[in-house]
Amino acid sequence: MRHYTTFRQLEIFEAIARLGSFTRASEELFLTQPTVSMQMKKLSEMVGVPLIEQVGKKIHLTPDGRELAQATREIFGIMDRYIMSVAERQGLKKGELRLMAITTASYFAPRLLGEFAKLYPGIDVSLRVTNKEQVLASIANNLDDLYLLGQPPEDMDIVSTPIMDNPIEVLAAPDHPLANEKNISLKRLAQEPWLMREKGSGTRNAIERCFGEESITIRPRLELGSNEAIKQAILTGLGISALSRHTLTLNQPGQFAVLDVQGFPILRHWYAIYPAGRQLSVATRAFLDYLLHREEPIPAIRREDVPVILAAP
Repeated sequence: MRHYTTFRQLEIFEAIARLGSFTRASEELFLTQPTVSMQMKKLSEMVGVPLIEQVGKKIHLTPDGRELAQATREIFGIMDRYIMSVAERQGLKKGELRLMAITTASYFAPRLLGEFAKLYPGIDVSLRVTNKEQVLASIANNLDDLYLLGQPPEDMDIVSTPIMDNPIEVLAAPDHPLANEKNISLKRLAQEPWLMREKGSGTRNAIERCFGEESITIRPRLELGSNEAIKQAILTGLGISALSRHTLTLNQPGQFAVLDVQGFPILRHWYAIYPAGRQLSVATRAFLDYLLHREEPIPAIRREDVPVILAAP
């Protein structure tokens, strides 16, 4: 008797390959873990070779598994293009948009997706927010439709489109001694204890490049893994930092002092990115067009809108 794999089995396998976990795949697909394990066993038996191997607590794809994962993505790509072509004929009434972004983009990306979803209620939208390394890995494997990054990778064949400003400001606690100073030099600022993101962070790279152009080296007092952790450390008096102005979106006015520093704000941009060889779906093209042609510009929070707190005399 001839046996065939099912589309659902391929969907489960693709989720495991992408997420690297049976548990996370079962959660994403709303299936029990025994069901996921059983379907993967059936799939391996059908193709006649092991697809997944477990080393310790981690799972890895076998060479045959990696080949099937690539084939599965191609199959899903064909199906996505077909569904999108049907949706295009129906006036973009149906579709799916998978967006992935670095953590700092979480300050504005959900609102943009919400506005887009109101315009196109038939499109299912999803957003994954994670660190830069995972975003780059997803780009390399062509897993999502569109990516939001503050710095396009230079070693990848991609298409990047600037969609909004991303100014970097120096932040301190409201009672910091430099809060009432004007035109602070980088040399003076380098004497302060600095709180920085991890190495490889786009914001950190921009800060170090700014100081490096003046042959000044800053040595972080602490390296922290999130912007929120840095903001809390600033408020407890552990040091100063420079972050995207968008990170102040959810804070109360006056909660931070924005220092007046030579060379700041560092003017950067947010980019919408996708692999150069990827054929964009109708939903993705519609979202990218929405980002570029919104009647109401994406707010970039002007410096004058951020209260600069002066220390009490």
